[in-house]
This record gives sequence, structure tokens and C-alpha cells, in this order.
Amino acid sequence: MTERNASRLMVECLEAEGVDKIFAVPGEENLDLLEALRESSIEVVITRHEQGAGFMAACHGRLTGKPGVCMSTLGPGATNFVTAAAYAQLGAMPMVMITGQKPIKTSKQGHFQILDIVDLMRPVTHYTRQIVSAATIPSRVREAFRQAEEERPGAAHLELPEDIAREPAGDLKPLAASLTRRPVAEEKAIARAVEAIQSARSPLMMCGAGANRKLTAKMLRQFINSTGIPFFTTQMGKGVVGEPNDCWMGTAALSDGDYVHRLIEKSDCIINVGHDVVEKPPFFMHEGKRTVIHVNFFTAEVDPVYFPQIEVTGDIANAIWQFSERIRPQDHWDFSFAKKVRKALFDDLDSGRELNDFPIHPRRLVHAVRDALPEDGIVSLDNGLYKVWFARNYRAVKPNTLLLDNALATMGAGLPVAMGAAMLYPNRKVLAVCGDGGFMMNSQELETAVRLGLNLVVLVVRDDAYGMIRWKQADMQLPDYGLQFGNPDFVRYAESYGARGHRADSVESLETLLAKALDSSGVDLIDCPIDYRDSQRVLFEEIPAASARLG
Repeated sequence: MTERNASRLMVECLEAEGVDKIFAVPGEENLDLLEALRESSIEVVITRHEQGAGFMAACHGRLTGKPGVCMSTLGPGATNFVTAAAYAQLGAMPMVMITGQKPIKTSKQGHFQILDIVDLMRPVTHYTRQIVSAATIPSRVREAFRQAEEERPGAAHLELPEDIAREPAGDLKPLAASLTRRPVAEEKAIARAVEAIQSARSPLMMCGAGANRKLTAKMLRQFINSTGIPFFTTQMGKGVVGEPNDCWMGTAALSDGDYVHRLIEKSDCIINVGHDVVEKPPFFMHEGKRTVIHVNFFTAEVDPVYFPQIEVTGDIANAIWQFSERIRPQDHWDFSFAKKVRKALFDDLDSGRELNDFPIHPRRLVHAVRDALPEDGIVSLDNGLYKVWFARNYRAVKPNTLLLDNALATMGAGLPVAMGAAMLYPNRKVLAVCGDGGFMMNSQELETAVRLGLNLVVLVVRDDAYGMIRWKQADMQLPDYGLQFGNPDFVRYAESYGARGHRADSVESLETLLAKALDSSGVDLIDCPIDYRDSQRVLFEEIPAASARLG
């Protein structure tokens, strides 16, 4: 047992915060910290790229509510965390990053690899600090975790220089978390919101990502079931209230023209629960046309398309509970149009099973995945055109079973996020759905998944191009240029890492492969060609035309 130094103190502080895993690509500057971790209760998960480590940590934070932790060295290692930091910060996922640095008291290498990482992290974190003394470690670690997990959650960063990591720690101890309770909404705000909802003709609720908290979801289910008020979700709010619910009216996955937009146009009071302007609202809220109620932990950020008239600021679960205690179904409420919308929407969502052409149609792909997974199965989406189809058509039964990013919307996160979920829930079915472009940005993490013995299926939907941008290019009537690429043989690529590789050559074979892979242990990859050519017509012509017929 070596002398207790600042590195050991830092690890003790992490243990006191309940950290059980650190996702890491260590370097020379944090070898002391790595040695302290070796003798700790914390598992070090070595990844193949810092971005993958950051995405895994962010996923851990998203699914547990407690900050996931990742570690890198200085310079290029730390800069590789920036995208993951922005992902966590915009997506409200608690995460703490620890980076190394050259000695700050003496230096023999000039400015080799030295960047001001603290300043670099400032725009994409809640909190970023360089640790300049062992004595400050307990307070710095406690503050980083506090700010990462407070509402609104996000990213925090600590830089531990090499010489500080070796300082004697003496009898310094970790700081315990203080007992905190979130404030509840003010009575007059609650009363005004209740009055607006009860006096409305056709109230409508929107559930956003901020509503994805266990107690909030429970309160929302009770409120919706007792009042019968219809609701829809944002993309990151999917599953907060199970979508088989009779009051579910769909997901706002298109910019305009979908069925949910017809319902919004007919509603005179919209209750936005947990909405964040990082997910643009799916409607323009004009003063005088409808009352917009903002229910969230924090006040509304006014935006050209978001300016609520009533704000209920405080603990969301408590606010919804107070609504449930005071609001009863009103005789003058009219949900007849909502019933028409729901029927038309479900007719649309249930269609597409007859689309058995191959390469597969995105609508048929969603059916195949939904049918293959149990209610608690987890789908992690990378970013591409298929994400719109999944956000719109996939019915999430439970919270956090469709993991997508509609905040930073970065490519390359799908596989690492699925791995994070598979580590947390080894007994649940986990499927990563990645475009070939996004998959290849962090495909090296297949080695990590195999090495860790994860149970994971990776579905690579291949169109040999940056499909969404190519689709936008066509929509702008520009020449088809600069967005196509080649791919490796994904079956052999997976096998080279020790995973099982498969190639679908029909819809039926895809369904068979999904069932077999999800029922097996270990890592499976399925290569499935996809055809996006019909997406423009269906999403932006056929669906808007059908929804417009509702009136």
C-alpha cells in the first residue's frame, strides 16, 4: 500500500459519491490516479476512444440520475471529451469528466500538449475547475457532482495536474452531500394554471425530457388517467407515459404537418411538462390564440417560438400532483377531435407491415424492431434519417427504452450509449440502431463490448451515404454530390473483433436474425441495407396530406 496522496483522496471522494465505474482512456499524466483506482472499489472500463468513454458516462447519468464519470489525459485526450460534454450538457445528462495535466508548479517540457482545457470546457459544462491543491479536492469533487446532478443536469469537469495528484493528502476526508429538497411551485401559479386548464375547451399536454423522472412519470400517469386529457411527447420525452395509453396522441417528430400538429392547432390550452427549448417546440405559440402553461424545474427561456403565458416553476412531480388534487374532468371539455386524430394516427402507425421490398423501408424497419423487443427492451439510436421514423412510429411502453438525442443530435453516440445501457442492465435486451455513417465514427468500441462480455445487438442500417444530408440535398433540389462513401464488409468487420456478424437479405431474414441475436449472449452485428428514397414523399407529402383531411 503506497502513501495516501491526492490521487487516493480523489478516489475516496468518488467512492463517497457512489461512483462504481469510470470510463477511461488514461494517459501518462494520470497514472497516479489510475493506480489509486486499481486499489479501490471502482471498476475502470477502458474504452478505445475518449468520445466513446464520454458517451457511456453520459448514458449512465441519463439512466440512473447520478453522474457518470469518465477520465482522460491532457491535450488531445481532453479535447476528445468536448463532443461528449456537449452531448450531456444539451441533453441534461449528469456527467463528471476528469482530465490530467502537466505539472503546474514546475515544467520541463514547455508547452508540449498543453491547452487551457478548463477554459475550453467552460461553454459546454455547468462547472469546470483545475485542482491546484490536495486540500481543495473534497470541495471541488462535491461541487462538481452537485452541479452535474442538480436540475437542470449536465456536465462538469475537473482537471487534476500530475504534480498535484502526488501531493500528500494528510487527514483530508471526502465531504458528505447536504440534504436538499427542490422548492415547490408557488400557490398562485398553481391556482392560475388550474383555472386555465379547467376553463379550456380542449386542453392538451406535452411531455418533454424534463418529465423523465420516476416520480414525475408516476404523477403524470395518474393525472392523465384521472382527467382524460390527451397528451403527446417530444422525441426525448418518449415513454415517460407509456404510449399504449388511450390518451397518447403521438410524438412530435416532424417539423410540420403531422397528425399531432392538427391537434395542436385545435387546442386552446397546452400544458408543457418538462419542456426545454433545446428541443424546439413543435408549434408556434401565438399570444391570444391559446394559453401555454410552462411546468418545469426552472423558468422558461423565451424563444421566438416559445413564450408561455403561465409558468409553474418548481418540482414537476409536486406540481402535477397538485393538479391531480384540484382538477376534475369538465363537462365542457371536448376531445372529439383528439379521438379522430388518434384513430388516424394509429391507422398510419400500424401501416407498413405489407412493405416487404428489400432494401428495407424505414417504416417496416421500425415494425421489425418493435416486434422483436420486449416492453423493457432498450433501443439506442444514433443520428440519421431513421431516427425520425423511430421517434415518430416506435411505441415506447416504458421510460428510457428508446434512447435518442434530439439536443446535440451528434453522430457516433448510438453504439457507446447502447453499451452503457447494457452494462447497467445486463439482463435486458439492448439494441443499437446505427446508420453506417454514425456507426463508423465509434465502431472501434465493438472491441470494448466484446472484451467486457456485454450482451448487445448492433443493427447497422446501410445506405453507403450520409443519408439524412443527402435527403436534405435532394429536397433543396441540389445535385447529388459529395455525400456517398464506401463501407467495409460489416460481417467480417464484426468478426474481426470477436463478435458475430450477420447480413440480412430480406425482411423475413432480418426478423429471424433479430430474434436469434436478441436471444443470444454476447455481441451480434446485423448488416441491413435500407432504402430512404420514399421518405420524402411519405413524411412530407403523404402524411401531411392525410392529416390535413382531419381539418
